[in-house]
Amino acid sequence: MAQTLSTPSRTRPVYNRRLAAARRLLISAFDYTVLSVVALLFLVPFLWLIVTSLKPLDQVFTDPVTWWPDPVLWENYITALTSPAFPFVSLLGNTLFYAGVSTIGVTISSAVVAYGFARLRFWGKDTLFVITLATMMLPQIVTLIPTYVLFRQFGWVGSYAPLIVPHFFGGAFNIFLLRQFLLTIPWDFTDAALVDGAGEFTILWRIMLPLVKPALLVVAVLHFMFAWNDFLGPLIYLDESSEYPLVLGLYAFQTRFGIQWHLLMAATLSTTFPLILLFFVAQRSFIEGIALGGVKG
Repeated sequence: MAQTLSTPSRTRPVYNRRLAAARRLLISAFDYTVLSVVALLFLVPFLWLIVTSLKPLDQVFTDPVTWWPDPVLWENYITALTSPAFPFVSLLGNTLFYAGVSTIGVTISSAVVAYGFARLRFWGKDTLFVITLATMMLPQIVTLIPTYVLFRQFGWVGSYAPLIVPHFFGGAFNIFLLRQFLLTIPWDFTDAALVDGAGEFTILWRIMLPLVKPALLVVAVLHFMFAWNDFLGPLIYLDESSEYPLVLGLYAFQTRFGIQWHLLMAATLSTTFPLILLFFVAQRSFIEGIALGGVKG
């Protein structure tokens, strides 16, 4: 009798565990289904871009939409990238110069400022940090005219100086991101270095920066993508078409001889591909930096 009465008490925890496991499996399946649907919705325009870049011009706007070109014209890419209206190699070099130099500047300067806010003690530090964050609330259009007048007084209009030099003074969001990451590093590292006679620059360069590599990579990738896709800045400050980056080159290619959609899509995909490649190469460290996991033991 005692054995019969104790059987339900033994089986109930097993049943509850199986029920919880089934519930977790169902929730996971639902989450993956929703994510797959949303990802597909974002993927459809990109698929249309790829398909259109391989079509003849007369198949671009067929009704209904043809999702497989007939014939497949790979030469659309050769025609687009060798067109005098879209000098791809020159545009790519300008873009790499602008994005690369400004990325180096903003990463280094933001790290230095963030280190000061996170690890140094001085009067008014919190006030200065609040002011720095407040600059993110200003829309770019508000400061557009004053900064243009300032750079014109410097004689910088018509060059890359207005696009690159300001980034060597940091960025508010990047400073905030790096500061939050630096705050997670134990003070024991700093104290031990100070005891050994290291200065603040040595601590920053040899201790802090290696520990925050994922966050530095996040800053670099985010700014590189911003500079790569920047349209307004080059449009305002650059005068010569020989200095245009890729985004302005696409605009000129679109307007100079009319819109040839199949060639425009081929040029657009060629412009986007380096960013896709960059993200996949840096994906692991990028996600690690976004997560702000702190210091690994």
